Amino acid sequence: MARNARTATGVGRKRTLRVLGTAISLLEAVRVRASKDLGFDIEFEVLDFPSCQRKAALDPDSYDVYDQCFHNLGIVWHWGALQPIDTTRIHCWDQVGPLTKLGGVDKYANRGVGDVPKNKLYVQPDHSLGPNQTRYISMLPTVHNFDSFGYDVRLFGDGMPPRESWAMLFDQRVKGRLAFVDDPAIGLFDIALAAESLGVLSFVDICNMSPLELDALFAFLRRKLDEGFFFRCWSTAQEAADLFKRGEAGIQSMWSPAYAMLGRAAEHVREAEPAEGYRGWHGGLSIARHVDGDVLQMAYEYMDWWLSGWAGAAMARQGYYISASTPVTEHLTPSEWAYWYDGREATEDLVGVDGSTVVVSKGARRSGGSYLERARRIALWNTVMDEHNYATRAWSRFVAAVNLRAQ
Repeated sequence: MARNARTATGVGRKRTLRVLGTAISLLEAVRVRASKDLGFDIEFEVLDFPSCQRKAALDPDSYDVYDQCFHNLGIVWHWGALQPIDTTRIHCWDQVGPLTKLGGVDKYANRGVGDVPKNKLYVQPDHSLGPNQTRYISMLPTVHNFDSFGYDVRLFGDGMPPRESWAMLFDQRVKGRLAFVDDPAIGLFDIALAAESLGVLSFVDICNMSPLELDALFAFLRRKLDEGFFFRCWSTAQEAADLFKRGEAGIQSMWSPAYAMLGRAAEHVREAEPAEGYRGWHGGLSIARHVDGDVLQMAYEYMDWWLSGWAGAAMARQGYYISASTPVTEHLTPSEWAYWYDGREATEDLVGVDGSTVVVSKGARRSGGSYLERARRIALWNTVMDEHNYATRAWSRFVAAVNLRAQ
């Protein structure tokens, strides 16, 4: 019997699609709504970024759809765990915007460096991934955003910098209160941007450092650790929010949902608009190599559903964007669209994914402005560099040292 028959035609058993991913997009509300709309069961397995990537590469038979980011795609593709996606079977493909397809939202936009999604989007004739457009893609582009850092404005007082910069991570006024995200494909680049902005280091290619450049960067980090700058690292948006709520962090890497979790701390925490630009990331959906038959059809239906509007609206209420934005307008109120996408002042309190918790107060305006304004200012993308293994080992040692000091 074919493997997929067990989920597609079993007597008395509802069809099931297994999705492996992270907490970025695998929300329970999304699972429930997708299952209701599509008419089959959906199982989510939620892991952290490194664990998710590892399982996707080494155990592809354990899932049907891989929900991750483009910077976590290369290794999984290299291991042969995924199959090409036929864009002629994606009904919403024509509505996917130019950021992913062409590399930038318009001709005026910074393309950024690193794992630019376009460079891994299209499956080339030799089965490698590249920017030349073909019928087949490696990952359907979905949720994305442009991250920076958050800081406690009270610590800067009247000395607020005339321009926000990644260099602020090592400002003396936040010494001992610097936190960062524990992921070498993310947090490492926040700190590298800060070092370069300070003029302490210079990289030929900040997203593809040589071993010597990495050695120099970690030597810089050890000096800053000895000087007492670092406080802690975190793995989830909730952990980051809690550090601000408890008054422990003064400045740190931040993901958009964390700002809605700040409670009263939101009054004094600001999302920075760094002069150097944002760190971009882009998620998407891929199909495991073994999937065929009825389960393959379910996978395509699930991917189309992600771009049909409801999921994009749910992501917007977390501060994220979706690659096909037009259908989202039918699922956001005019006030929500004006705030999240147009960068205008909120004319009323806005609620989150749960439909009841207020995440944006009336009168607030999103840092960085509109989607176009933010997307035009990408400094770099989350990246797995050529020396990723070397960087990861050094990063692990550094994080362990930070955690030891925090005890």
